[in-house]
Amino acid sequence: MEAVLEGLLFVVGEDGLTLSQIQDILEVDEEKAKDILSQLKASYEKDTRGIRIDFLGNRFKLTTKKEHQAYYQKLIENKETNVLSQAALETLAIIAYNQPLTRLSIDQFRGVSSGQMVRKLVAKGFVKEVGRSDLPGRPILYETTSAFLDYFGLSTIEDLPDMRNFLEQGQDEEQDVDLYSSKYSEI
Repeated sequence: MEAVLEGLLFVVGEDGLTLSQIQDILEVDEEKAKDILSQLKASYEKDTRGIRIDFLGNRFKLTTKKEHQAYYQKLIENKETNVLSQAALETLAIIAYNQPLTRLSIDQFRGVSSGQMVRKLVAKGFVKEVGRSDLPGRPILYETTSAFLDYFGLSTIEDLPDMRNFLEQGQDEEQDVDLYSSKYSEI
């Protein structure tokens, strides 16, 4: 059951699991769920392990060990690992064209959870927290940084390409395509 719980915590990532969720999924009582958590947590406390289980925001989550922070920082700063993925570029574009923006708004644009991607972009210095929204729960607002502008060779955010050009170009291409005709003819 420890291996199953480990996999579950990995799959849910930053969202974590509550004790009741663990009980429901593993189909065990509270005492057994706590026992499985305790055993897994103890195995992570060894010096040979790089992650641990933390109880944050009323949820159990896999986290990295703070004592290895210097190495994580090197990873972020390493030029070879500092390449932006397609998801990172997509998230950056959404923030850049719509800033300031909450993470939930970013999720709605992308159609997937963006929490980890936003954290990664904050760690790289491309995105920063700029305050709180007036929406219920007062979610954090994000916008791009001067490091973002430097990385993409922009003087100001107004130097971003106009999205209307991309949208018009996409519509022109769609009009030219005839989906019902084939380049092959029947014999």
